[in-house]
Amino acid sequence: MSSILTNNSAMVALETLRNVNRNLEAVQSEISTGKKVATAKDNAGIWAVATVMSSDVESFKQISDSLSLGSSTVGVARAASEQIVKTLQEVKSLIVTAQGENVDRTKIAADITAKSDLVTGFINAAQFNGLNLIDGNSAATVNVLASLNRASDGTVTAGNIEVASVDLTTDLAALATIDVSDSTAAATALGTIEDLLQVAIDAAAAFGSSQASINSQGEFVKNLTDALRSGVGSLTDADMEASSAKLQALQVQQQLGVQALSIANQQPQALLSLFR
Repeated sequence: MSSILTNNSAMVALETLRNVNRNLEAVQSEISTGKKVATAKDNAGIWAVATVMSSDVESFKQISDSLSLGSSTVGVARAASEQIVKTLQEVKSLIVTAQGENVDRTKIAADITAKSDLVTGFINAAQFNGLNLIDGNSAATVNVLASLNRASDGTVTAGNIEVASVDLTTDLAALATIDVSDSTAAATALGTIEDLLQVAIDAAAAFGSSQASINSQGEFVKNLTDALRSGVGSLTDADMEASSAKLQALQVQQQLGVQALSIANQQPQALLSLFR
């Protein structure tokens, strides 16, 4: 039955065209933004997960900066400790020389005093951004922000690498009292410098280990950040090749839909022939 009041063919063609236009709008959005999930209305679940991961990526950028700062701070303390070790080794050589009988003890004592002043200068200068890990003025343990730990329930906690400071000002105080004025004092000084040298070596080794740990964590954070970015991309990025092919197909469907609707709208005109 034909009707001039209800054109079923036109309604079907119109609904088909509407669906094509909606799909075409979605594909054009993917192509323009590069994302298949750009807002929560695109896919609420995926958008929520991707947003949380993206916020973690931004946080890990700050953590990477914190690790770089920590590595630099510890690196200064390590370099200073190593230089102190070298200077103490030179002091030890002077003390060994003082073990002899026919030596200029006054000159040796003056050299030891000069090197003791150098050690004091190294300790005082070993600061980075105001933090000195070897002068005894910092906290016993310094925390370097190293990670962001997210539990399965969404709880987030910060992870730290602890770096123990060393009070070389106090630990090496005996350096200023070394006496080589006679053979007995020189023999005592030899034992003293051995102890002081071991203190400095232990400090340099500890700082070296801490800096290696911080640098390793820094590399891990960079790799983790790249992995998170890749994960977010796989969830939200559009497949541009597929979108391009889909766009062309929808454009053809749109043209056919317009043509089908035009044909359906002309059907009532055919009824006029019945009344001629």
